[in-house]
Amino acid sequence: MSGLTQPGRRSVLKALSGALAPMIVPSRVFGQAAPGNKITMAVIGTGNNGYGMLEEFLKDERVQVVAVCDVNKEGPGYWNGTVRGWAPALRLVEQKTGQKGCAAFTDYRDVLRRADIDAVCISVPDHWHARIAIDAAQAGKQIFCQKPLSLTVKEGRRMSDAVQKAGVVWQTGSQQRSDPSFRRLCELVRNGRIGKVHTVRVGLPGGCPDFGKVASQTATVPVPEGFDYAFWLGAAPEAPYCPARVGVNFRWNFDYSGGQVTDWGAHHIDMAQWGLGMDYSGPVAIRNPHGVFAQHPVYNTATEFSFEAVYESGVKLIVSSKEKGGVKFEGADGWVWGDRNRHQASTQEIYNSPIGERELHLYESKDHNRNFIDCILSRKPTAAPIEVAHRSVTIAHLGNIALRTGRSLLWNPRTEQILDDQGANDMLDRVHRAPWGV
Repeated sequence: MSGLTQPGRRSVLKALSGALAPMIVPSRVFGQAAPGNKITMAVIGTGNNGYGMLEEFLKDERVQVVAVCDVNKEGPGYWNGTVRGWAPALRLVEQKTGQKGCAAFTDYRDVLRRADIDAVCISVPDHWHARIAIDAAQAGKQIFCQKPLSLTVKEGRRMSDAVQKAGVVWQTGSQQRSDPSFRRLCELVRNGRIGKVHTVRVGLPGGCPDFGKVASQTATVPVPEGFDYAFWLGAAPEAPYCPARVGVNFRWNFDYSGGQVTDWGAHHIDMAQWGLGMDYSGPVAIRNPHGVFAQHPVYNTATEFSFEAVYESGVKLIVSSKEKGGVKFEGADGWVWGDRNRHQASTQEIYNSPIGERELHLYESKDHNRNFIDCILSRKPTAAPIEVAHRSVTIAHLGNIALRTGRSLLWNPRTEQILDDQGANDMLDRVHRAPWGV
């Protein structure tokens, strides 16, 4: 970034995206723009992961956070019962930077209306990802969006198409793409160290953990002051407000997320795809689904589950809450297993095997957030492109459809259609409550 003047920087960013058409009249006074040699950023969703993402981006000397946005001003129900919202996020920015002038919004469209914002970090519940991401792409913003990418397969397809059409830089919050142990694991597999792969085992957590300390608060109560609950629901069905429904525990209700299958599946299934070299495709069948679902007034996602994704090559991907956590590749000549920051192999020879200069070396990123900023400046692909994330989470979505219907599925990864099962095929999308259609 050194030596890049403001006009040069702006011309580069203008080349990345089209002009921003007016969307709405801003409802708040705008904050001050960042110095011309920094990427200006807004964080949309400052509850769970968004607050953590904000902390990380504030550490990057090339970034100036100029706006935060959340439908909740301030309240409990987030990780470990903590208090989050736009007000704590605003205080964090001022505390870390020592500067005033960061703007706060409750409507993400106000953020996108600001022509002085280069990039956005989207960390809202899954059911809002598609609408905000598509609007952000059309507004010409560079986008970091948390996983799971989408609530449905069809939403993921629309997101990927919109981002590619807009030509903006995209990074999915699939941080394991920047984990050296997983990269090493996948390089061993891709370079044939375990021979021909026949089985991949993906172990995901089960249950519906009470991360927000609100699972017992299921009675309908008044919406807290400062929380726009109607906006939080968005395209999801009408539902009475209760603390158990919102905050971090939203992920245990199919109206807003896909439970552990998508929450962790977006990570570990993604590693299975990477190791198999299937980043831009997927399986042809989902078989043997078995699921037990939450018995709770609000939560209804699977607490125990297993299913098999079968590829055209014959490789079988087993996804289960009973498998050892992480990802295990089994081949004709041995196996390798990995989780975050650690990996194992069936022999020391495989474990210590060097990857030769002329062998396949996978994309190397040492810091996921910084990689996003690197790619805004360089125009190179990010570690976790949107189409790759879409293909990975599609397997999790198909798994949930199989679990919910109790049926095996035939899948065409080229047309992205479930074959010979119209009821299951209809579940690739959802009804969007007006006016929040995608």
